[in-house]
Amino acid sequence: MENKLISFLQLFISIPESDQKIIADAFQLKTFAEGDYLFQSGHVCRERFFICSGILKIVVINDNGVKVTHYFLKQNQFCTILESFIKETIADENIVAACPTEVLSITKTGLLALYKKLPYLEKLIDQITQQALLDKIKIRNTYLGYDSSTRYKLFLIQQSDIALKVALSDVASYLGITQQSLSRIRKNLK
Repeated sequence: MENKLISFLQLFISIPESDQKIIADAFQLKTFAEGDYLFQSGHVCRERFFICSGILKIVVINDNGVKVTHYFLKQNQFCTILESFIKETIADENIVAACPTEVLSITKTGLLALYKKLPYLEKLIDQITQQALLDKIKIRNTYLGYDSSTRYKLFLIQQSDIALKVALSDVASYLGITQQSLSRIRKNLK
């Protein structure tokens, strides 16, 4: 069976077959249903996930007790609560499956051991993570200063693969609009 993580990493560098086995053995395959928590706030995030299929969302509970979706992550992306993972601090964010999702998981201890065996992997994963953070900022900045309807239209253009797979309530939360407003916007687009 094809290992999606190795296939993804090989888009950047050639990985010897012996190293492929080491990488594959270090990660554990996990499956989650929509709404399952991969990580809950109030703890230190000690896992990093590679998304094989599906979509994850980063969710926080605001001061009013409302769940707010901060970001979506999709296939061929890494996911963790980065500050908590690196600094071993308590996280405010949750990682939740936005639809049925399959991930490869590795603990921080496992990842550090993997980096000792394959030092080039640390630099590669750091570069991928940095680019993902820049992409995330670019996408979020795209929505700034626009009205609800325009934000939704931009979302459909930029993140159509996500729009087709996640609940409308998640989209509304992510775009900072009410679900009722999103329903009206969608109705007016038809």
